[in-house]
Amino acid sequence: MSGIKAKHQRLVLVLIALAALIAAALLAAWALRNQASYFYLPADLVARPPETGRAVRLGGMVQAGSLKTAPDGVTVHFVVGDGKARVPVTFTGIVPDLFKEGSGVVAEGRIAADGTFMADNLLAKHDEKYVPREMKDMTEAQAREAVKETS
Repeated sequence: MSGIKAKHQRLVLVLIALAALIAAALLAAWALRNQASYFYLPADLVARPPETGRAVRLGGMVQAGSLKTAPDGVTVHFVVGDGKARVPVTFTGIVPDLFKEGSGVVAEGRIAADGTFMADNLLAKHDEKYVPREMKDMTEAQAREAVKETS
């Protein structure tokens, strides 16, 4: 590169660095393509199910009356719905404390060939209206008074 002007040398080096960055980004995207976990609502999962065995997340509400514990004590079967569709889910493991019928849940796992979602992990969602157990039966005025007393 001794016969090239310094200005052109810098331009060539910048172009080589840019090409290397683009190549690294493409390589990283290609390597991570199977690691992405897509989020589905039950209606989306029923309408356009992912290929069997692909890791996805299913989010919705645990349907009332659907929660059943298997005789082994660690496997639970329930149905997740969104008002448009329902998907049966099976999970083996310890369920989160906030997990119950009528609550929101995000299940991470795979869809089986029979259409059942086989969850590897459950994330329970709580509502935004948290009230401490001690204040649950108080009226709003009593709760304000209790907060004032502790301040």
